[in-house]
Amino acid sequence: MTSAPLAARLTRVEGPLFFPVTAYGPDGTLDLDAFRAHVRGGVAAGAAAVFACCGTGEFHALTPEEFRACVEAAVEATEGRVPVVAGAGYGTALAIQYAKIAEEAGADGLLAMPPYLVVADQEGLLRHYTALAGATGLEIIVYQRDNAVFTPETVVGLSRVDGVIGLKDGYGDLDLMQRILSAVRTEEPGRDFLYFNGLPTAELTGLAYRGIGVTLYSSAVFCFAPEIALAFHRALTTNDDTTVNRLLDGFYRPLVELRAKGRGYAVSLVKAGVRLRGLDVGEVRPPLSEPRPAHLKELTEIIAAGHALLGDGAVERA
Repeated sequence: MTSAPLAARLTRVEGPLFFPVTAYGPDGTLDLDAFRAHVRGGVAAGAAAVFACCGTGEFHALTPEEFRACVEAAVEATEGRVPVVAGAGYGTALAIQYAKIAEEAGADGLLAMPPYLVVADQEGLLRHYTALAGATGLEIIVYQRDNAVFTPETVVGLSRVDGVIGLKDGYGDLDLMQRILSAVRTEEPGRDFLYFNGLPTAELTGLAYRGIGVTLYSSAVFCFAPEIALAFHRALTTNDDTTVNRLLDGFYRPLVELRAKGRGYAVSLVKAGVRLRGLDVGEVRPPLSEPRPAHLKELTEIIAAGHALLGDGAVERA
């Protein structure tokens, strides 16, 4: 764990946010050596932060013991060069348990995922995240998606909770997000609250989120094609919309259309992409399923097309 506050470190990021997959061996157990190699490779490629054991990292499939081992491995592999943020989820009691494990394992912060199963009202959601923040010294980013979608008033409340530093949006309602930003700005002037585009393949909506002032985003592509992800990040942050649109048209849109062909492909396609790059991280655990052979072939072609864009002079290779 580094000494600088997580919020400050994420405010000045200069690369994509890296959400590594969790590696399993042939027998289905954790492969921590492969996981460390995956994390080290991402940091060396230019990741600004490592979000371990989150959605792409199959948090749902890990036991508490495996979760601890993975967070410890991520902290070890990063060597303090970038912050490590760990996932935390389920009901309040279990989320607190995972938060404490992450803190003991050396994480710098938490990505608080939605509560398990129940659809709570706004008061209940605020109580949940307030209790989580009060149980740990780690700074927390709240993940909006599925059964945890917030009104602007609730986000104002979250912004007032000590330890809650930001909101990651995986819901995708730009009207709602604009009203959230406006409410926090109005009700808490001077509050440095962070916002993240957390949609699957967030690059596809990067221009739209940039338009309302949200520039931080998670990059699943960085797991298996860091050169493409870095080129896109550089273009987006320098307002090079020509390059952004070329990569959107030639790589990201086809990738998103492929992702839509299978349930759970937001994770299993990413893991397949890491294997295609040469690192055996194993298959996804149930209840997720592996991509179909035809879809793996299509993924290979899409990645090749993305790399071709980097090599034809349209985009400078990272």
